[in-house]
Amino acid sequence: MKTDCTVKIYHNTNCSKSCAALELLLKNGNTPKVIHYLEEIPNKEELHRVLQLLQLKPLDLIRTKEPLFQANYSHLTLSDEEWLDILLKHPILLERPIIIKGDKAVIGRPIERIFEIIDHND
Repeated sequence: MKTDCTVKIYHNTNCSKSCAALELLLKNGNTPKVIHYLEEIPNKEELHRVLQLLQLKPLDLIRTKEPLFQANYSHLTLSDEEWLDILLKHPILLERPIIIKGDKAVIGRPIERIFEIIDHND
C-alpha cells in the first residue's frame, strides 16, 4: 500500500502563523493541499485521523486562549468525544496550522517544527 505523500495544511488566512507556515512550505518546494478549515470544516473521521497522527487528545488541539473557549468551555470537564464535537461546532478553536505529510503531522508552532515532516526542497 502506497503512502500518500501529499502535503496538507489546515490553514486560516487570518492567522499570521498559518500564513507563515504556508509560505515556508511553498519556499521549500512543497505545493500543499490547502484546507481552509473554517469553510471546509473537517468531519469527525478526519479529526480523529489528525489527532491520531499528532498523537494528541482533542483538548490538546483546542486553542484554550481563544475568547470563545474562555467564555464558554474553560470551566468544563468533558470526554474526548465531547471536546471533538465542540471542535466540529466551533472550528475557530482548532489549533493551527496543522501540516500533514503521509503518516506524519505537526502543529506548525514554532514554524520550524514543519521541518520534522518535510525535507528542504522536498
